[in-house]
Amino acid sequence: MELDEKKKYGDPKKYDPSFKGPIQNRGCTDIVCCILFIIAVLGYIAVGILAWSQGDPRKAIYPTNSRGEFCGQAGSELEKKRLLFYFNIMKCASPMVLLSFQCPTTQMCVEKCPDKFMTLVKAYTNKKDFQYYKTFCKDNVTDNMGIPAILRDGLCPPMLIPSKSFTRRCFPSLGLKGGIITIGNSTTFDDGLGKTDRPAKDLVDGVKNATVVMEARQVVIKIFEDYTHSWYWILIGLVIAMLVSLLFIVLMRFLASVMIWFIIIAVILVIGYGIFHCYMEYADLKGEPGANVTLQELGFQTDFSVYLQVRQTWLAFMIILAIVEVIIILLLIFLRKRILIAIALIKEASRAIRHIMCSLFYPLFTFLLLAIVIAYWAVTAVFLSTSNEPIYKVMNESACPHSAETCDPANYSTSQIKKDCPDSECLFAFYGGETVYHKYLIGLQFYNVFLFFWCANFVTALGQMTLAGAFASYYWAAVKPDHIPSFPVFSSMGRSLRYHTGSLAFGSLILSIIQIIRVLLEYLEHRLEGAKNKCATFMFKCLKCCFWCLEKFIKFLNRNAYIMVAIYGKNFCASASAAFSLIMRNVIRVAVVDKVTDFLLFLGKLLIVGIVGVFAFFFFSGRVKAFENTAPNLHYYWVPILTVAIGSYLIAHGFFSVYAMCVDTLFLCFCEDLERNDGSAERPYYMSSTLREILWKDKTEDPQQQDEHGELKKPPADEKDEA
Repeated sequence: MELDEKKKYGDPKKYDPSFKGPIQNRGCTDIVCCILFIIAVLGYIAVGILAWSQGDPRKAIYPTNSRGEFCGQAGSELEKKRLLFYFNIMKCASPMVLLSFQCPTTQMCVEKCPDKFMTLVKAYTNKKDFQYYKTFCKDNVTDNMGIPAILRDGLCPPMLIPSKSFTRRCFPSLGLKGGIITIGNSTTFDDGLGKTDRPAKDLVDGVKNATVVMEARQVVIKIFEDYTHSWYWILIGLVIAMLVSLLFIVLMRFLASVMIWFIIIAVILVIGYGIFHCYMEYADLKGEPGANVTLQELGFQTDFSVYLQVRQTWLAFMIILAIVEVIIILLLIFLRKRILIAIALIKEASRAIRHIMCSLFYPLFTFLLLAIVIAYWAVTAVFLSTSNEPIYKVMNESACPHSAETCDPANYSTSQIKKDCPDSECLFAFYGGETVYHKYLIGLQFYNVFLFFWCANFVTALGQMTLAGAFASYYWAAVKPDHIPSFPVFSSMGRSLRYHTGSLAFGSLILSIIQIIRVLLEYLEHRLEGAKNKCATFMFKCLKCCFWCLEKFIKFLNRNAYIMVAIYGKNFCASASAAFSLIMRNVIRVAVVDKVTDFLLFLGKLLIVGIVGVFAFFFFSGRVKAFENTAPNLHYYWVPILTVAIGSYLIAHGFFSVYAMCVDTLFLCFCEDLERNDGSAERPYYMSSTLREILWKDKTEDPQQQDEHGELKKPPADEKDEA
């Protein structure tokens, strides 16, 4: 039965006296996919050039007045006028605002928001007040013009309302007095158009609709400002994470066993401290006003620091950390024997890295390539999203047959529309376009995202194949280090790019297609949230779960396929099939040895994130008095903390990926070595004595080490001697 099961996954490798490691005499693989990838990259460059020629990032940074000019743009006439002022905020109460994202009223750039209430009629009677009032009027207003002419031509707002700047826009300063909306100390106001006792609540709808479009932008702008104030501290944090990661890797080279046990104990202690800290915060908030509000009652807040003032937040953090702590401890208890075997495997990886030291620095090259890919994607996305043209629409006070039609502000005063609707204006509405380029803009954005995934996965795949080739050269060297080729990392990267660009592109393309499907599922689920269809929600959850599992499986298969490509030089499909068959013939070892090693390395990454993240938290939150004057003043201190934590994990993952790739490569070579050789003088093992020790520790669970009667095979003579 066991033999039938093995036949299902192919025959074991046969002894080949000519096989000495990675094949040198090889040819190009997956040429069609290589050509397709080159064409796609050239198209990506063309999309970037097109976006850079059409886009204008200023549209995303500066508010735009009714003429389509940017408020506060450096080097322009409006450089000092950073704020946007609405002539009649009540017109923003129109439901059309939520569709067009623009209030149907004149908007102009001002230096500061109005700080007093007055109407045009009252201001006109006082020269000093009128001079102040004119700062909120168009430039061509003079003292000799009458009020009717000013209002008819829309040169000034009918009234000024005390306002405050919000996302660089002036919104009325509304208050609450006895449950009634007030402006200043009054519950009514004069709108300057004949109504002297309009209730202040009439302004609320206008403010709501105007701000609903701006709140998301407000959060983005504040986050951007936080990055500008803290970027150098973030870089320092990431450099510290890199140094700590490098220190861990270097120490593991000499003290693998000690470092692994240190990582295990330190992770337990760091998470334990996190539980203690959350409990102390939870206890300190007891009795504080508003601290017992539930997260459901609080709802979504753009200022995330509000959540840290609620007890339930710290209780949730404490429960999550406690669950993680229990899971890790239970895993360590149940896997305690396998951990000893995994540590021996990591020791062997340390020996390989000691002979190929430049592999430790290869992640820096991968980081550089990924940084270029990410930067190119981000810049192209910004330019694509801002490559629309300003669209102007007809805005009018009275009934007009041309209302909301597109217009040209350059000649609007002499146009037929102006003659038909004398009180209408041609105002900036939004950014859009009707050209072929603008019609296919969403397609270009999709292409940008897809090529980002493909290029990022290609860079990652290149790193995996390069390291796999280098470590395979170490394993199959009969005499170490004498038979290890010179510059194994550079040689392996040269072979990968020269012969296997197509295979790298093929594997990364499959992974990218799955990832883009996951992105589309997220987008569709978000679009259908309003429908509240439970059946559709269930379907989307199932699909997302299935594609998440599929992505993990493809990543695992690709990784092992690249190892086989690096060794044998075959195409991607043949290598993936060979890797899968080899893994299935040794599935018990994969489950209990290789995955335990991955778990231990993951704990190492977790420890580095914990160490750097804790220091970042105390620094940016101002909890340590020594850093109170040093830390930057931020809107959201969680922004740099989260950035440092994520960046630290990526950096730690990059450095530990060298160990992970080394372990995976040695493991597959180890499994092949068992199939090819038997440890005799004619067919000696290439594995070291340490790996042989792992083999005979694990022999009781591997059917391959049993004879036809189920008894354990005897170890080879040379191994007995070493034992």
